[in-house]
Amino acid sequence: MKKSGANQGQSASELISKRIAELGDWRGKTLGRMRALIKQADRDVVEEWKWVKPTTPGTPVWSHDGIICTGESYKSVVKLTFAKGASLKDPARLFNSSLEGNVRRAIDIHEGEEVDAPAFKALVRQAVALNDSGKSKPSKKGKS
Repeated sequence: MKKSGANQGQSASELISKRIAELGDWRGKTLGRMRALIKQADRDVVEEWKWVKPTTPGTPVWSHDGIICTGESYKSVVKLTFAKGASLKDPARLFNSSLEGNVRRAIDIHEGEEVDAPAFKALVRQAVALNDSGKSKPSKKGKS
């Protein structure tokens, strides 16, 4: 099943790969590395392509029972925004952006910066666990 605005028959994964290739510089390499870490942290992650508008091509999204994080790229930063980041423990202090909000938290990665891979994967796993804990349980009604 195609989700979230995949266009021209391309899957979300294909659109994310295309975006990484189009960036072609440190931002593409960074987004590709973070994507690989997300997949290592959660083998069941679902890649989505959301929020396509005439003014924006869309945004890579990684989900598992809800959004884990988005991956945006700007001129001088790659931003990974965790949908429920304010509820996650961040002992390595990876979150360095969107700190004032009550829900989201983001990691801004600038050229030449490396993100602590084990700490990042721990954040992804926490986000998955948080999404899973809030998931509605299947009702007994309707089971055959």
